[in-house]
This record gives sequence, structure tokens and C-alpha cells, in this order.
Amino acid sequence: MRGIFLRCSINHRKIMAAFILFISRYLPLLAIFCLLLGNFSRLLAADPYAQKRQTMVEKDIKGRGVKDKKVLEVMGKIQRHLFVDEHLKEKAYADHPLPIGEGQTISQPYVVALMTEALRLKNTDRVLEIGTGSGYQAAVLAEIVKEVYTIEVRKSLTDMATKRLIDLGYRNVKVKHADGYFGWEEYAPFDAIIITAAANHIPPPLIKQLKEGGRLIVPLGSTVYYQVLTLATKKKGELSVEQMGSVAFVPMIGEVEKRR
Repeated sequence: MRGIFLRCSINHRKIMAAFILFISRYLPLLAIFCLLLGNFSRLLAADPYAQKRQTMVEKDIKGRGVKDKKVLEVMGKIQRHLFVDEHLKEKAYADHPLPIGEGQTISQPYVVALMTEALRLKNTDRVLEIGTGSGYQAAVLAEIVKEVYTIEVRKSLTDMATKRLIDLGYRNVKVKHADGYFGWEEYAPFDAIIITAAANHIPPPLIKQLKEGGRLIVPLGSTVYYQVLTLATKKKGELSVEQMGSVAFVPMIGEVEKRR
């Protein structure tokens, strides 16, 4: 009996020693895991749409061929639901346009990413956007480039986007209420120009304000049905054009309508 008790006592000490060794090795890892889990929980509480946003990036943007790491990072960072009305927040990360008022829309996430990637932006670039809308595209650009100049023809949308971008801390974006057809000569030339409304031609003032070697992207064609997403690069004062596929945008209004 004594021998059995002794063996049991020794085994018990070995088990305790092994348990203590296990705890000493893995307790720090467990603590780190709990800390990360707590941070993740707090993140979800602060931003309940974080998971939807990451799904949008992986499935609708990266999954459809967008590869630019900075574009993917920015699309995963910006809280798109803050750029739509309260009743549309749950739909903010679906891959389709949403109404923002005055017959205008916030473009679907994939198209925003595709157009941004096509411009091959650098952090030193100065970019002109025609059609501010909700301000979402301007925010995406502002996360990537040095300066963004954006023009909106509708006063109510201009005011809304201006306030939203200021509230979100974008200090490198200037918003102007004007007809985008004429561009923003005061700050030209631009490294890139993005037109987020359908046009049946590229406005000559914008070509003039585009820097040599600069890129311009526009939904070009019928302003009633579908357009061809067109990327133009300025070479020796002329535009070299590349067609990127069919899209559907709301029409550009103002001077462009008189030049059909």
C-alpha cells in the first residue's frame, strides 16, 4: 500500500509540475489572445459595420480583380455608412449605388475602387473630381493623394458633402459649388481628373487642366442609358484613350448639356 501511495504521490507531483510548466509557457499567449479579443469586441461596438466593410473589400472589390493595396486598404478603412442617410446605413456596403438626394447616387463600391485604381495615384498627386455627390469618392482620394479638389453643381449636395468631409477630418479636400465642365483653373494643372457623372464628351477645359502625362477617367457615351468607362492619358497635348467596360452613371448637367 505504501508503494502504491508513493507512486501516486510522485505522479501527482509530476502532473502538477507539467501543469505549472504549461501555464508558465502559454499564459502570456492566452493573455494576449484575451486582449485582442477585447479590442476586437470594442472595435465592433464602436464600428458595427466593420465586418460588412471587410466583406465588401474581399468579395466585391478584391474578388473582382482590384489589386492596388492602397486602394484596398482605404476602402476597408473609410466608413461608407457615414455617407448615406440613416435608413440606408444597412445597405451601405452592398455592391450597388444608393440614392443621396436630388436624383443623385453614391457609386457602388466596386466602381469607386476600379476608377481610383485606374488613375494609378501617388501620394504627391493633386486630383480634381467632377461630381462631389456624397463626398465618398473625395474621401477615398484624400486618403491616397496630397490634395483633392472637388466640384459639385448642386448646392444642397455641396453643402452636405463639405460639412461631412470637415466633420470626418479631411483637411486636404477643397469643395466648390460650380459647373464642373469648366474645371478649377486656379489649382490646375492636375495629375489626375475623375468625372463621376456620365458625359457624351470630355470637356475641353478639363483636358487643358490635365498635366502632361496625367490621367482622366470618365463614364463616356449616352447620358440616358449606359456608358463606357474611359481612361484617357495626356500625351503631347492629346489624349490616348483606353476603354474599360460598361457602366451606368447619372448624367452630368450644366454646360455639358449645351455641347451635345
